[in-house]
Amino acid sequence: MELIVPAVTPSLDGAFRPSALAWRAFAQRIAGKGRSIRIALEQGDGSTYVFERMILADDIAVNLRFLEREVKFLLWAVGGYRIHLDAPGDLVALLRDYLYRYEANRLFDLDVMGPTIYGRPCEILHAPGAAFPKASHVTLPLGRHTGGCRVAIDKGASDIKAYAEQDGVPTYAGEFKWDPKPQSDPAYHYEHIRHAIRAAAATLPRVDAIGVSSAGVYIANEPRIASLFRGVPREQFEREIVPMYHRIREEFGGIPVVVANDGAVSALAGSMSLHRNRVLGLAFGSSLAAGYVDGAGQITTWLDELAFVPIDMNPQAPADEWSNDRGCGVQYLSQQAVNRLLEPAGIVFSAEMGVPERLEHVQEMQKRGDERTAKIYQTIGAYFGYALGHYANYYDIGTVLVMGRVTTGEGGEIIRRVAGEVLEREFPELEIDVRLPDEASRRVGQAAAAASLPQLLGRGRFETS
Repeated sequence: MELIVPAVTPSLDGAFRPSALAWRAFAQRIAGKGRSIRIALEQGDGSTYVFERMILADDIAVNLRFLEREVKFLLWAVGGYRIHLDAPGDLVALLRDYLYRYEANRLFDLDVMGPTIYGRPCEILHAPGAAFPKASHVTLPLGRHTGGCRVAIDKGASDIKAYAEQDGVPTYAGEFKWDPKPQSDPAYHYEHIRHAIRAAAATLPRVDAIGVSSAGVYIANEPRIASLFRGVPREQFEREIVPMYHRIREEFGGIPVVVANDGAVSALAGSMSLHRNRVLGLAFGSSLAAGYVDGAGQITTWLDELAFVPIDMNPQAPADEWSNDRGCGVQYLSQQAVNRLLEPAGIVFSAEMGVPERLEHVQEMQKRGDERTAKIYQTIGAYFGYALGHYANYYDIGTVLVMGRVTTGEGGEIIRRVAGEVLEREFPELEIDVRLPDEASRRVGQAAAAASLPQLLGRGRFETS
């Protein structure tokens, strides 16, 4: 596949080669002379998502590269433990029996997508013709509940934002510092989360429900994979972290507790505040979180784990520290991006300083007018614009709402402005409204939206005094 130089060059990354432009060049190359293939991802909950694509008629090397990146995107954006391919048999065999058998990056995808998330082996099947499954979709009526005494938290890599409201009137909004990633003791995580919830709850006469926004994949209020818990050994993770929110629910008298991915909550926050649907919510925090509200105002069963989705086709692109794959969104649209761009910007911090603290220093430097920091934000804005051009191949996007610590302060507006320039110059056919919430909403907006996640049961209220 062609590596296309972007029209809007990231100031600090001249080697960036956007996936969106490679996909467009590929589509132009095969126009009128390609062949159709179908890809289905089966999730096991009644949802099977089907995608029709075109490939070249006679270039297996280029087709393999396209199909491998396509499956990578779909695995992490959509999710599924079984991949059905109605495509040439030799192409499927190369993908399944070579790339997904011997490449460590692909084995990571299979392990996470299979046993970790869906609790069963992940497999790739050749499914030509009638063997190909039919599409079926399930949507999730998530959030938008009001009334009562509600507490919510939004967990990030450097702080936990806590929020409380009574009948829609906020009674508390605060932040609590923590450093979860290196912590191996599950008690560290539980006590910090519990403390934040109780601090917010103390401002209410009672607690009727608790909502939680957090990075990672959550199924039935249980974390299946989350970078915040990476320091916890697997056995302890399964024994103590997975049932953690069930334990919190018991501690609070059995009231409703609902946990959702922070990207989904970001999308929900945008949809609620703007009174719009077709909203892609993105949180530029310790990682890249995403969520999507469809045209009917519902959350789909897509995983929306865009942190692992490649947006840079350069084979020498930065590697994700977890999966080790190159060009994935987390290295471009998160605190990790800011940290990676410090050196090319000519900014040096002590090795002992953590990534969240480095971001805080960059934000202070930006306030003082340091031009080096403006280049960091311009670079992230260019990344963002081209990422949206790629995401639009899969999501029907009307509005994008961007939250997260990276967007705090003046840098957030630079990111939004440059992303808009990319969309205008490179993708004028896309009508995407990129929004930044106000500063207060950027910092606690997800926690406020998370408060609407649980539906009140009318019983089991937890008295705070």
